[in-house]
Amino acid sequence: MKHETAEPTGSVVKDSSPSGGLPSSSLPARIMGVLNVTPDSFSDGGRFWDADAAIAHARRLVDEGADIIDVGGESTRPGSEPVSAEEQIRRTVPVIRRVREFWDGPVSIDTTRAAVAVAACAGGADWINDISALRDDPEMVRVVADTGSCVVLMHMQGKPGTMQEQPTYADVVTEVADFLRERAAFAMAHGVPADRIVGDPGIGFGKSIAHNLELLRGLPRLTGLGMPLCVGLSRKSFIGRITGADVDGRLEGSIVGAVCAVQAGAAIVRVHDVQATRRALLVAQAMGAFASRPS
Repeated sequence: MKHETAEPTGSVVKDSSPSGGLPSSSLPARIMGVLNVTPDSFSDGGRFWDADAAIAHARRLVDEGADIIDVGGESTRPGSEPVSAEEQIRRTVPVIRRVREFWDGPVSIDTTRAAVAVAACAGGADWINDISALRDDPEMVRVVADTGSCVVLMHMQGKPGTMQEQPTYADVVTEVADFLRERAAFAMAHGVPADRIVGDPGIGFGKSIAHNLELLRGLPRLTGLGMPLCVGLSRKSFIGRITGADVDGRLEGSIVGAVCAVQAGAAIVRVHDVQATRRALLVAQAMGAFASRPS
């Protein structure tokens, strides 16, 4: 299904499928803008808790050049507690419906619950971003297949509440690659087309600083899996540990991380700061930074 919308530089055709149909762009990667409808997300919890504030932020993401809008109703920060499917639906579905009034590009629902995905897709979402990679809810893979949605399968060691207590790997890049390969095979075995599957190495989800950096350096190996990669490192704590900055001071680190991730082969970068990221990618592209980028 083709989508068309306006960006600051003119109109661009959008397409909700990830392979051979990622939203078209002059950039080598697509930008997924984060819209957290939560009171407790690590970087912007409560900022867009009100529906009107959430819609205003969605419009800003579109105006700044987002290719995909990712709507979430449950914080998955380290130490977070689960939110019921009913509450996630109450938070996210009205926002998705209102976003659809002015945006015809891909809308993603960030959830591990099948009931939330069903309600969100009925409200207009056409991507499902599942940090459990279809493991938490046995019905989720059927929902993905039945709705024809694109699905983002993310690697996570442990659960959000405890994932950062003592993450351990023998070889984090190999283990994440094996996991994503297995989860993609699982999805395809249950009727999800290969060209609707995106992998996510899960930066900050059950990983130490060293693990995160090793994964980012190892992204070219992960592109060999044959699926598009989505990388989300925006404002994350490892950037703060490196720079000494709190969450509001991590813009520069987030932008550098996004540029490096795209240079290493990421097809999508999930970010809070769409305009700044897009401008940085444009400059990096003009300088030839992506000339040797893995296909």
